[in-house]
Amino acid sequence: MKKIFFIGCLILIVSCQSVAPTSQIESTPSNTATVTPTKVVEPTATLLPSPTPVPLFFTEEFNTDLSAWSFFQTGGAQSAATTLENDSLRVELTSPNSWHYAIHNAHEYSNVFVSAKISAAPSGSVGLVCDYNPANGWYEFNIASDGTYTVLFGQWLADGVAQYMPIADSSTEYLNADSLNYEIGMTCGDGILLLYINGKMFRKIDVAHYGLTQGKIGIAAASFDDVPMNAIFEWVKVSAPQ
Repeated sequence: MKKIFFIGCLILIVSCQSVAPTSQIESTPSNTATVTPTKVVEPTATLLPSPTPVPLFFTEEFNTDLSAWSFFQTGGAQSAATTLENDSLRVELTSPNSWHYAIHNAHEYSNVFVSAKISAAPSGSVGLVCDYNPANGWYEFNIASDGTYTVLFGQWLADGVAQYMPIADSSTEYLNADSLNYEIGMTCGDGILLLYINGKMFRKIDVAHYGLTQGKIGIAAASFDDVPMNAIFEWVKVSAPQ
């Protein structure tokens, strides 16, 4: 069962936002000599390195940690399990009709290309998010195991209540039923969405009237009736528009 559009849905928001650790100063114990003449060795200070800033454009290969990502879920009786496995992000949805999101918090973009190498089984959808802003909304580009794709405009109506409006819902020769092993991409900027599958741009959509101008990028995975649904994100790439 795919998302029900135009209807708010009650959700629990699971937020895994991380706060970058502040630099700490560790002091080594003082070392005081007990023979004459007495010599006091002043404590030395060790400055711990600050986290390396995430560049504006980058490739996330999921081989370190998830501190830059925030996770939340809509629907489903059980929360998804997200783990790093074999230099990939694994999302396991154990409840049917669940939609899980990961939003990257380092930067906001007004014009960006985001892509991902994904695979999933047995049924469900995986996708990309751009222009995410909790106050204004976001765009989603999802591909499903039945060989179709959707583009959605999502908005929070209140805490735990979201509304989805369909922008596009169709099929394409670049998708096959019963397969979710693709490289997908989306350009967001200047009121236009460009959709890509395996490096091929196959659709251009004017979204200027929705009013989104900038926001964060993210990824999404959803289960339908068959569970568990496992989605694997090998990498996520953020770059200048193609």
